[in-house]
Amino acid sequence: MDQFTGLMAAVFTPFDQQGKINISVIPDFVERLISNRLSGVFICGSNGEGPNMTLDERMRVAEAFVKTAHRQIKVIIHVGHSSIADAKVLAAHAESIGADAVSAVACFYFKPASIQYLVDSMAEIAVAAPNLPFYYYHIPRLTGVEMDMLTFLQLAEKTIPNLAGIKYTAPTLYEYQSCLAYRQGNYNILFGMDEMLLPAMAVGAKGAIGSTYTFAAPLYYEMMDAFKSGDIGQAIAFQQDLINMVNIILKYPAISAQKAIMKMQGLDLGQCRLPLQNLSSGEVDSLKSALKDAGIYDRIIECASV
Repeated sequence: MDQFTGLMAAVFTPFDQQGKINISVIPDFVERLISNRLSGVFICGSNGEGPNMTLDERMRVAEAFVKTAHRQIKVIIHVGHSSIADAKVLAAHAESIGADAVSAVACFYFKPASIQYLVDSMAEIAVAAPNLPFYYYHIPRLTGVEMDMLTFLQLAEKTIPNLAGIKYTAPTLYEYQSCLAYRQGNYNILFGMDEMLLPAMAVGAKGAIGSTYTFAAPLYYEMMDAFKSGDIGQAIAFQQDLINMVNIILKYPAISAQKAIMKMQGLDLGQCRLPLQNLSSGEVDSLKSALKDAGIYDRIIECASV
């Protein structure tokens, strides 16, 4: 199966002032992503607050993004859930509406006790969308499930016929590199830590999924272009600017801070749902000031007009 390459945005789910999903802004959202050269979107994942939404809401959001994308960009729908039965419902729905792939985190309340149980759980979900590529979403910081991903591939390829790869959101680059090399690169290992994109490219990354690509993709492409042209010093400098940006964001509730940045760019995606914390007006002001002090605010705002 074809592999996803380039930058894919882990998009935020838009909510209105009453906390209901706001489908109406999705066309403008997708158009901006297309203009910023994103190759795809990752729907209802961590940054999309998938676990904070009902099944019906997740399906409505998925439908809106698939309909709006019109095959101009790829759509991967995250279907992970603490209930495997519900994850299967979401996976089957994703296939029925024409998504390009599905992905799932490990069950995060009752966690799989072994890597074989993790594989069995993912196989049960993947079979519900047998005609779509399936990506395991490895994000141990949030799920608490930290298992060897090379072993996962070795076991999963035996029981998941539509296994496409892994959305790898962890800093263990040595393991990431081994997964990239497995079966001569047969599996699509999409890197998920924006602040480490340059070192991931150095070990062979061709595709990445991240939240900050939603509003700063042109800045990452500057870094990527410098790396590909062999100007490593410039690539390092660009990546350091992006690391500084991420570090500023992480001083605040991260998803809320990034939604605030989107609003600074002129696209209001609303606030987050409990139990996530929203930014106060004072925090929004301090976030903006910190980005200005770092010399990156104006460059981020310019990304909205690319």
